[in-house]
This record gives sequence, C-alpha cells and structure tokens, in this order.
Amino acid sequence: MFVKILVGLFIALILFLLFRPKSIKSGFNVPEIFPEKWRLYLLKEVNFYASLNEEDKVIFEADVKRFLKRVRITGIKTTVDYEERLLVASSAVIPVFSFPEWEYSSLHEVLLYPDLFTEKYDFSEQDRNISGMVGSGGVMHHVVIFSKPALHQGFDNTSDKMNVGIHEFVHLFDKQDGEIDGIPQMIMKNQAVLPWLHLISENTKEMLAGKSDINIYGATNKQEFLAVASEYFFERPKLFQEKHPELYEVLSSVFQTDLANSQVGDNKLKRTIGRNDPCPCGDGGKFKDCCMGHD
Repeated sequence: MFVKILVGLFIALILFLLFRPKSIKSGFNVPEIFPEKWRLYLLKEVNFYASLNEEDKVIFEADVKRFLKRVRITGIKTTVDYEERLLVASSAVIPVFSFPEWEYSSLHEVLLYPDLFTEKYDFSEQDRNISGMVGSGGVMHHVVIFSKPALHQGFDNTSDKMNVGIHEFVHLFDKQDGEIDGIPQMIMKNQAVLPWLHLISENTKEMLAGKSDINIYGATNKQEFLAVASEYFFERPKLFQEKHPELYEVLSSVFQTDLANSQVGDNKLKRTIGRNDPCPCGDGGKFKDCCMGHD
C-alpha cells in the first residue's frame, strides 16, 4: 500500500512539472491598449522613455505591459496606483531595454512599503534606512522591496545620479547568471572581467579618498559598485561619460546602449539588438536562444 502511495505521489509530481503554467501572472488587469494617461505620465516622469524615438516608445510600452502582466506589485500598508506600477515597471525595463523580451525570471513580486525599512523588512523602527532591497532566501527569494516615497524620488530628482528602482533591478540583472556579484557574466565577455575588477578597485580607492563623485555606497562591495555606477550611467549619462570615460565604455557595452551620444537633439536613443542578432555574451548564438530570459 505504501509503495502505491509513493508511486502515486511520484506520478503526480511528474504531471505537475510537465503541465504546470509556463508563466507567472500578476493578477493585475493590464489594458490591451496602452492608456494615454500612462503615456503622458511616462513622458513627464521617465526621462529614458521620453528620450526614445516613437518606434521604441511603443516597444518600451510593450515591455512595461509584459512586466505588469507577469510580476505582482503589492502595497504593504500603502496603496498602489498606476503611477507606482509604471515606475516599478520602468525601473525594470530601463536596464534591459536593449535586450528584447528579457525576463527577470527569478522575480515574482514587488512589495511597496510606505517608508524606509530595516534589514528585517520592518518600517516601524527608528533606525530604518533602506530604500530598496532584493530579497534573499526562503519566501523572499523571488521578491524585491521598495520604499514607495524613495521610488518616486528616484524619478523626481533627475540630477542626483541616484534611482533606487534602477539600482535594485541592476542587482537582478546581475543575478541572472545565478549570483549577485557585480559581474554580469552572461553579458560581460570573459576577457573583460579582469579589467572590470581593476576599474572597480581603482574607482573604489578614489571614492574612499573623497576624490570621486560616485556615491560612496558603491564602495561597499563589487555588486553595490555595479548598481551605483549604473544608476549614474542611466540618470546622468553625459556627465558620467565626461567624469568616468572608462566606466562609461564598459557599462555601454554591458547594457548595449550609448546613452550619452544618443540623447543629443533629435538623435533619439535606439534599441540596437534584435531577437535574431548575435548575443553580446559572445557565445555565438542568437540572443533569443542564448541570454534572453535565462535564470
């Protein structure tokens, strides 16, 4: 009898693995046609979107819709309006815009808190100072948390070189090869890793000596350096290129976009990689069959 039960459970497990849903759904009813008020909000609040040509604005909108269909966004003792949904989705789309149909496959849910929080996810204690965090371990493994006010602040202030939404999604971009370590190896070719580590080391020394305008938090470790430098890259690309040309060149390669030289006058930012183009990781396959959507 016991053997029959075990066999039954094994068959049930196999059937579950074979026929389980292939995609996760957020539960949010995403409109089929991108609402005009969403479009106007993006134009007002998201400079990256506003810098796109008309064709790529449509692609950005499609990427936003796909993210909102798949990833649940939940307010914890706070409301979640369409504005917050658009800012979360934009934060996700911006770092990977050059990679068609990219999925943050380890992410299932984004939690919005009403204020800053602690490492124990508490926003009621006095010493709370965290504005965003990629969850790790247990039930938090597939979760990202943002302070709602900090999420808005990241887009409201376009001159401070900081954006907590972009910061945390760069961590997820980094995590796509299995580890958040400051080396997005799925995209960064092997021969570029050692020069990148050298750049991190040299820039960290300057930051600690007070000789750099990169946020000192980036000196914490390699993964925080990547996220902080990426915030600067996407928020102030021309200034970043001027102040840190070597870093700018590396991040342009990593994110496959030359923002500083694209956002000039009518020369709009243009997506450059297609699904069937060679993958930038250098493995020789098409992007759709290589790095797109890998976990």
